[in-house]
Amino acid sequence: MASADWTYLNGGLDIATVDRGVTAGIARPPGGGNFLFAFNSLSAAQGAVGLFANLPDFAPMARGGSIRGCIQRGPGGGPTGFSPFLFLCGQGTSVNDSAYLLGLSDDEPHRVVLRKGAVATGLPDADGPGVLLKSSASFSQGTWLHLRLDVIVNANGDVVLKALQNDLAAHPLGTPPDWQPVPGMADFIDDALGINSGSQPLTSGRGGFGFAVRDVTRRAYFDSLELSRQV
Repeated sequence: MASADWTYLNGGLDIATVDRGVTAGIARPPGGGNFLFAFNSLSAAQGAVGLFANLPDFAPMARGGSIRGCIQRGPGGGPTGFSPFLFLCGQGTSVNDSAYLLGLSDDEPHRVVLRKGAVATGLPDADGPGVLLKSSASFSQGTWLHLRLDVIVNANGDVVLKALQNDLAAHPLGTPPDWQPVPGMADFIDDALGINSGSQPLTSGRGGFGFAVRDVTRRAYFDSLELSRQV
């Protein structure tokens, strides 16, 4: 997807607080191209920056979808105070809207976590509020992870959430990925009655990626972003 295919969510931190953009100055994931997209916090303000795909039939998507990409919690001023994530079923064009978020927890070492909640909050620690699932494995800063979130809306209103991972060492970018369930993260059913997650499921909306932060010189990197919609 080209840069023109993405629009910033309203209410996000400004560029004087969190710098962002395309750079060739950071090492890409295995098999990566010439550039990646980076975030770098310049102050200790708390909030988030998010981008959603603005293409026809994607803003919003009528049902679920699939988003995948490479994510890294980059080394910086400290090991906590930030979280990068992919999201689906964003309920509006603001960081204050809810979505399903899959990304890297605000821990050291961090885990892959799935959360339902406001984009502005990002991801907490792996046992924090709103977390639906967490990986059994943990990772250190500077680790590239190739993740995929599938949101499948069933006819009865249940929403099935699948967290998948591709081993970049065995299947680098540019080769067919081998998507497997993230260890420790079985499929989660956000049921139509709102029992399992505590609120009604999200059955449509926008997809994108973002960065939540609450401290200075925190960094996150994204590469090879792909988005498809459920038909």
